[in-house]
Amino acid sequence: MFNRGGALFAIDAVCTHMGGPLEHGKVSDHQVECPLHGSEFDLVTGQVRAGPARTPVRAYRVRFESGALILTPA
Repeated sequence: MFNRGGALFAIDAVCTHMGGPLEHGKVSDHQVECPLHGSEFDLVTGQVRAGPARTPVRAYRVRFESGALILTPA
């Protein structure tokens, strides 16, 4: 999960290229860069913004309800 200016975003934590840990990636604007090979993913849609990955990651809608975070597939 990523917090960008108070907005919460959630995507799968594993890069679709070679399984890199996206939670350790560099975040800028609304994208995250895989620390292993530099693939970039959109935090809103999960789409690949830059390869080598070709397959998107799953993105989730995030909402706060009754003190809990609720994730649903986007």
